[in-house]
Amino acid sequence: MNSVSHGADYKGQSAVVENRQRNIPQDFAGKRIDQALAILFPDYSRNRLQKWIRDGHVTIDGKRCSAKSKIWGGETVLIEPQADRKDVAHLPEDIPLVLVYEDDAILVIDKPAGLVVHPGSGNWSGTLLNALLQRTPSSASLPRAGIVHRLDKDTSGLMVVAKTLAARTELVRQMQARQVGREYVAIVHGRVSSDGTVEAPIGRHPRDRKRMAIVARGKPATTHYTVVESGAEWAMLTCRLETGRTHQIRVHLSSIGHALIGDPVYKPNRVSHALPEVARGLGRQALHARRLQIKHPITRREIWWHSPLPEDLRALLHCMRHDDR
Repeated sequence: MNSVSHGADYKGQSAVVENRQRNIPQDFAGKRIDQALAILFPDYSRNRLQKWIRDGHVTIDGKRCSAKSKIWGGETVLIEPQADRKDVAHLPEDIPLVLVYEDDAILVIDKPAGLVVHPGSGNWSGTLLNALLQRTPSSASLPRAGIVHRLDKDTSGLMVVAKTLAARTELVRQMQARQVGREYVAIVHGRVSSDGTVEAPIGRHPRDRKRMAIVARGKPATTHYTVVESGAEWAMLTCRLETGRTHQIRVHLSSIGHALIGDPVYKPNRVSHALPEVARGLGRQALHARRLQIKHPITRREIWWHSPLPEDLRALLHCMRHDDR
């Protein structure tokens, strides 16, 4: 079984693109360079060409230019194409994965904190999707390379990935029918005295589009939590989801005054100084997907997996228990 360092750098390498050189036709005299390049190199958008000009990746007779530079015909233009980050979003990358289970239809991985699941703004490479394309090239023919659910970048734990279209279709159906069992360990701020359920709709925050929030027109969401252990200023809970909304556990627990320790987005207004330094400097939300249960998409057998708490969360619990003595 391969392993992944929790401090690993998951950024991939940019694709190599060959330089392009052309002589400017005489009948282009009087045109702006960006206009001429848009005609000579139709494979590139004008916006992209203008950016390369601004960044110094376009020269005329060996000299840098501006988008408004006029040409007179006969010049030699050289473009050094730069791979757009979106261009490498679906390229294979050699990123090791912790495999918990694999057969011809599915694989289950134990995702480390820090690994982004799917390429997106700010994370166009170094993702789980890139790793899957490298490990299982046939996944390129599947939607999202077989990914059927996500974990936040800084949430660790179990994920199931489909290796065939039939398996993916069945797993998506199970997700939509709420037949997939998922249990998380959450370490939160504040003492929690009893078990409970949060049932509140989740949608985009009305003012901050990068955040989620409880909003009247959001999608229904239900989180059940059970108290495993509670200290003076903290608690360890297990959370069971009936739905799988973006940031669901983080939003729901924060809404009842028990934000996840280490969560930089849904953190409490005031962090207790009674918490040990390791809690204030965790560097990621204290959330781990420890149990996953599905009906195998081919055999239809119930099957489940368990992932132990990663080292950073074990260390966090050790320090908080010690401080409570």
